[in-house]
Amino acid sequence: MPFTQAVPFIQLGFVIRDKEHVIRGGITAVIYCWKILYINVLWVDEQYRKHGYGAKLLAKIEHEACKQGCKLAHLDTFDFQAKDFYLRHGYEIFGQLDDCPLGHAKFFMKKVL
Repeated sequence: MPFTQAVPFIQLGFVIRDKEHVIRGGITAVIYCWKILYINVLWVDEQYRKHGYGAKLLAKIEHEACKQGCKLAHLDTFDFQAKDFYLRHGYEIFGQLDDCPLGHAKFFMKKVL
C-alpha cells in the first residue's frame, strides 16, 4: 500500500518544565506512513503525577496528530504502568500479551482520533 504522507516518519515530542526549567514530564511519538500516530513514551515525574500533566501531554500530541491528518493512535503499556490512564482517555484494548513479563500482561491499545 502506498504511503499517504509525504514524509514517511514524523517525530513528535513535547515536554513540561517546572519554574526552574527542569523537565518534569514528556511524550514522544511518531506519525508513520499512513498518518497513524504511535505513542512511544509518556512520562511524568512521580512527584508531579495526579496534577493533569499526563493528560495535557496526551491531548497535545493527539491534537498535533489530528492537525496532520491522523485518524488513529495506538500504543502499548503494561498492567503495572498506565493502562487505566489510557482507558480513561478514550483508548481501548485490542490485544493482550500475557506473561510479559512473567505474571504480568502487556496491553495494546488504540483510539480513533
